[in-house]
Amino acid sequence: TVVAHRLRDDTDRMETLVAGLLERLDALSPAGERALLIGESFGGALALSFALAHPDRVAGIVIVNSFPYFGPQLRLRLAIFSLSLMPWGAMRIVRRLTAWRMHSRHTHRDDLERFLTLMRQTTRAGYVNRLRILTGYDVRRRLHEVQPRTLFLASSDDHLVPAVEQARLMASAVPRSSMRVLEGHGHICLIAPDVDLGAILDEWTGA
Repeated sequence: TVVAHRLRDDTDRMETLVAGLLERLDALSPAGERALLIGESFGGALALSFALAHPDRVAGIVIVNSFPYFGPQLRLRLAIFSLSLMPWGAMRIVRRLTAWRMHSRHTHRDDLERFLTLMRQTTRAGYVNRLRILTGYDVRRRLHEVQPRTLFLASSDDHLVPAVEQARLMASAVPRSSMRVLEGHGHICLIAPDVDLGAILDEWTGA
């Protein structure tokens, strides 16, 4: 069973998002079955935070283009300030103008257009609150505590975060982990036609 989890927009606390994910898992599996968490970018930060808080509920983790700490703190604070003032309707234009830097170059135009359409559902509060969370997010010293088996996927052409560098750092500290580089891909890579997440998971799990 594959379930997408939408994050709350009205909180700037990682603990609240972790509690919300636990509530969702409890609703899906009252018997307390373990879940395989897949988190991309900020979702990877949430997945790591959840695994540290509730290791008994996690069967494994797949972290895509994420980080244990967001280094350019000044950039974060400038982004928070800019997003707080910018007319929200302009965000559609920004996403379209920056798509060539954010997406894998092989992504089909139709898939990109669908992505941009779906992203219209995002809110200013959601964006700003997640950036605020990242100003205080740092699990580097706790990576050795991550218990579940973990796979780090990192795009070689990620222009938003140094994904390969961050994945190597995390993989070197997380005990039961491995890493795979997605050559030629950008930060938003999972909708690219030549990234088959199902095949990657089958290979990783030995299915």
